[in-house]
Amino acid sequence: MSIPSRTLGASGITVPAVGIGCWAIGGPDHNLGLPMGWSSADDRASRRGLEVAHELGARLFDTADVYGHGHSERLLGQLVAQVPREDLVLVSKVGYFAGTAPHGYAPGHIRRQLHQTLENLGTGHLDVYFLHHGDFGPGDRWLGPAIDTMRGLKAGGLIRAVGMRGPHRFATDRLTTRPDARGDKVARFRALFDAVRPDVLAVRDNLLTPADRSEGIFAFADHHHVGVLVNKPLAQGLLTGTYNPQAPRVFGPGDHRLRKRWFTPPAVAVIDAGLDQLRDLVGPDPRQLVRLALWACLTRSRHAAVLVGFTTPDQVRDNLAALGDPPDPALVARARQIMATVQARLDASGQVFLDEPDGPETAT
Repeated sequence: MSIPSRTLGASGITVPAVGIGCWAIGGPDHNLGLPMGWSSADDRASRRGLEVAHELGARLFDTADVYGHGHSERLLGQLVAQVPREDLVLVSKVGYFAGTAPHGYAPGHIRRQLHQTLENLGTGHLDVYFLHHGDFGPGDRWLGPAIDTMRGLKAGGLIRAVGMRGPHRFATDRLTTRPDARGDKVARFRALFDAVRPDVLAVRDNLLTPADRSEGIFAFADHHHVGVLVNKPLAQGLLTGTYNPQAPRVFGPGDHRLRKRWFTPPAVAVIDAGLDQLRDLVGPDPRQLVRLALWACLTRSRHAAVLVGFTTPDQVRDNLAALGDPPDPALVARARQIMATVQARLDASGQVFLDEPDGPETAT
C-alpha cells in the first residue's frame, strides 16, 4: 500500500503521513507514582505488529525512554536490527524518567539516557529527540542546560532534530494543582518555544478536540516552519468504535486508563453516541471511522504526520489500510461538529476527571 509522505518543516525529514506510536508496547508501568503504561500489551504481538507495520510501508516509529522504562525501545530495536537503518525515522524522548539524577533534564542525565536509548534501539543516531515535557524545575533551573545539551547532541550528529511538546501540562500537575493555580499553558508554551527553538512539535489532536482549540497550534507551526507529530489521533482507540459501554474493559495494574475518565462506561457511552452519528455518515465499517479520524488530523497541516499506537498486528493492519484517499472536506467539517458536541457533553457531565485529556490550544 502507498502512504503519502510529509516533510517535517524546515528539518527536511520526510516521513510517511502515518507513523507508529510505541507507547502501548512498553506494557504496564508506573512513573511519578501513577500508572503510566498499558496492561493489554503482549511482547509477541508487539514484535509482530512492528514487523507488519514495516511490511505495509510504515517508516516512522515513535518511542520514549519512559515507555516501559526502556522496554518499548528494546522491542523496537529488534525491528531496527532486521531492516536497513536508512529506511527508518526513529523518534524518542527524554525527561519523564529521572532515575537517580537531580532532574530529568540534568545535562548528564540527558546524555546518558540518549546513549541508553541508542543502545536499546541498536542505532548510532536518532532522527528526532524530544524534550518530553515542560517542567524544567524551580525557576526553570534546568532549561538553559537542557537546551545547550540538546543543541550539542545535534551538532555532534547524535540527533538530527530537536523536538518539544505543544501546549500541555505536566502529568502530575493535572492531579495536584487546582485549575485556577495552573497558569496559562499557552503562554508557557510560547516562552519555551522561543527558548528551545525546536525543529518538530508533538501535538495532541483528534476529533474530540474542538477546532477552535487546536487550529492555532498548526498555524503557529507552519508560520515557524516547524514539523508536527500528532499523537492520539484515534483518542487511544476511543474513536475506532472498539470500546463498548455495555461490556466495559478491565484494565490491569500499571495501565494509564485506570485514571482517565474517558475510558469509564459513562464516558464511553457518550462517545459511542457520537460515533453512531459518524456511522450514519460513513457507514458501519470501522475502518471508515479510522480513515475519517486520521485525515481530520492530517488536513491540519501539510507538515504534520500522525502517530497511531497498537497492541496487536491486526490493529496495525486496520489502521494503515484505512487511510485511503482524503475524504470530502465537508465530511471532515461535519465530523468535527459532531464530536465537538460530544466533547462539550463530556465536559458538562459533572463528573470529575481523574486525569484530564490535555488537548492543544491556540498558540497564535
